[in-house]
Amino acid sequence: MHSLAAPSHPLPSSTRRQLPSSSSSSSSRSFPRAATIKSHLPSQNHKHEKPTSLIHSLSKPLALASASAATLLIRVTPIPTLLSGGGGDSFGGIGGFSGGGGGGGSGGGDGSSGNFWEKLFSPAPAIADDNNQTQEWDSHGLPANIVVQLNKLSGFKKYKLSEILFFDRRRWTTVGAEDSFFEMVSLRPGGIYTKTQLQKELETLATCGMFEKVDMEGKTNPDGTLGLTISFTESTWQSADRFRCINVGLMAQSKPIEMDPDMTDKEKLEYYKNQEKDYKRRIERAKPCLLPVQVNREVLQMLREQGKVSARLLQKIRDRVQKWYHDEGYACAQVVNFGNLNTKEVVCEVVEGDITQLVIQFQDKLGNVVEGNTQLPVVRRELPRPLRPGNVFNIEAGKQALRNINSLSLFSNIEVNPRPDEKNEGGIIVEIKLKELDQKSAEVSTEWSIVPGQGGRPTLASFQPGGTVSFEHRNLKGLNRSILGSLTTSNFFNPQDDLSFKLEYVHPYLDGVYNPRNQTLRASCFNSRKLSPVFTGGPGVDEVPPIWVDRAGVKANITENFTRQSKFTYGLVMEEITTRDESSHISSKGQRVLPSGGISPDGPPTTLSGTGVDRMAFLQANITRDNTKFVNGAIVGERNVFQVDQGLGIGSKFPFFNRHQLMITRFLQLKQVEEGAGKPPPPVLVLHGHYGGCVGDLPSYDAFTLGGPYSVRGYNMGEIGAARNILELGAEIRIPVRNTHVYAFAEHGNDLGSSKDVKGNPTEVYRRMGHGSSYGVGAKLGLVRAEYAVDHNSGTGAVFFRFGERY
Repeated sequence: MHSLAAPSHPLPSSTRRQLPSSSSSSSSRSFPRAATIKSHLPSQNHKHEKPTSLIHSLSKPLALASASAATLLIRVTPIPTLLSGGGGDSFGGIGGFSGGGGGGGSGGGDGSSGNFWEKLFSPAPAIADDNNQTQEWDSHGLPANIVVQLNKLSGFKKYKLSEILFFDRRRWTTVGAEDSFFEMVSLRPGGIYTKTQLQKELETLATCGMFEKVDMEGKTNPDGTLGLTISFTESTWQSADRFRCINVGLMAQSKPIEMDPDMTDKEKLEYYKNQEKDYKRRIERAKPCLLPVQVNREVLQMLREQGKVSARLLQKIRDRVQKWYHDEGYACAQVVNFGNLNTKEVVCEVVEGDITQLVIQFQDKLGNVVEGNTQLPVVRRELPRPLRPGNVFNIEAGKQALRNINSLSLFSNIEVNPRPDEKNEGGIIVEIKLKELDQKSAEVSTEWSIVPGQGGRPTLASFQPGGTVSFEHRNLKGLNRSILGSLTTSNFFNPQDDLSFKLEYVHPYLDGVYNPRNQTLRASCFNSRKLSPVFTGGPGVDEVPPIWVDRAGVKANITENFTRQSKFTYGLVMEEITTRDESSHISSKGQRVLPSGGISPDGPPTTLSGTGVDRMAFLQANITRDNTKFVNGAIVGERNVFQVDQGLGIGSKFPFFNRHQLMITRFLQLKQVEEGAGKPPPPVLVLHGHYGGCVGDLPSYDAFTLGGPYSVRGYNMGEIGAARNILELGAEIRIPVRNTHVYAFAEHGNDLGSSKDVKGNPTEVYRRMGHGSSYGVGAKLGLVRAEYAVDHNSGTGAVFFRFGERY
């Protein structure tokens, strides 16, 4: 055991002590495992890898003494700390937080693939043969029920202990297992020990500083086992009325200078004075610790209530101080020493875990260190400041780093490992280990549809294969630049009918990778087709022939991220818009079904030019302020979105317009709950408002529509109306039930009398009301919303199944 024996010569009013912490060993130091934060991409076929490196004890015993101030030394065994989290991006976010880069993981962090958190530190092993209780042991060979001194035992036998008792001489009573002194004993009932091991344990207890006197004796049992009694007198020091906490993590550890027994009294006095000066200088050089004023006051109150400072009191102070550090995420912090014990001030020395170095490593699929393609500044800029050298390691900073790196979507596996710095005692080296995704990837997803053949029956030729072909070349030049492309059609045999594509180039760090400003350029060309909700019938109206809107063009924008969720985007869009009927012919006007069953082509105009084809260029800007967060899986906070499109007068009929909309959503937590894994989420009240307006030229395909799963529920898309100006109001209350939630909602949409200002007034032509309300109830079933909604305009209700969230 790394222990410090008391000096062989007496010190006037001063001794140097060592106090083992909980579960300490008397024969070997403990080697706790490194804290590891991991992230794995579910799509990768590799196994979860546990860290194999062991970290040495985060601190070693300090050897300090002063002439008038006793010093109690603590041999540190870090407290086991269990963490859980999810993260793909959310702490699957956090893989160990699980969730790798390149696509996120499950959880948040933090997913079932996200419960990969490991114990940060393992408890110290007992010295005894606790792991060998199945070994043979020897009977004591003595008469039963007699007391045997330790030195009377045989050195050739292995004794089995039936029980261990602590007897307090000062209180003249046997203390229970809940007493803090039991933490210091590595012996265990049922364990098998030799005489040498028992003597070593006694020596450890005698020199730890907790006891003025300690003895060990055995009592023989008829079955050949021994009952062990440890009798002690607890150490005490004079009362104190001041408390100071200092960080000694990176300070050189003082080594006591042995006093020559032949010193004269004058030389001894000088020796004591020098020791005292050295310790005072050490206190002055030490950094103040992070312990808040509130905890300092609690410790002072403990000192006042106790009177004399005792070993038990110091254990309580140590536990309270370490509890605060670990509760706040400072997983490497440990109390290593108490000084000035024979003065009015107790000094608590803490190794907080100062970060001395940050190391980033790239690994191949086998875990070998390789030279990565990603440039290091790309990773470094994602690291939070608390994780950089000069700060104290905090597990929350590690989680944040994992989430940030994971959001780059460049890595299949991410590990954040704190380990002790061998060159700077008390320091922490943070290792970040990364496995990169393949730079190039391609994916094909297919779907089959069946269309009626002759006579209404499907034939082999009526099976239509459709799907999407996508590819990505990521991390160009190691700077996270990428090229992405996709091609989608519902019929690969005849793709010209509805072929849509998108090709995009993404260029992050527009101001340079070393510039803290986070701007990303995106440039794309596209072709898409969507069904227009403007040409939709109202209640009781027969089905309206659909109008499809094709858009083809180019788009370039710059996005500046203020926080992980808040951003500002601005750019230029140039596109050609073509409206088509269900036969894919260009349609300049909407169609409607006549009472006779025929179709009239004299509906509202579909384009601004009146030809069925528009060309235009406009500026687009969007600003999002989002401070929502998850509380046990429930979203709380607020989100505001403002978007504006400004026509430039370029294109068909020289369109000049300003289209704007504002969305405000509040997620109000109705009850305070304890946060943590497995804890129930709070009930939440959601309030939502959406205003949209347009000034200037407005083609019908860009009119605001009311009704649908993301507008006013209970209606079909656009069933309420199409207008220049709209107002939507909604409220929803969410009540947690087991692993999901049920909710009730009420919503209203209004065109503010502006439907008539849309060319051709499609709202009136298709007999829509222009306003409508709904209410209903629902339940969240995984990713699906099952809802029953009542439509006020028709007075009927219906069941809907939708994907995703309404707000």
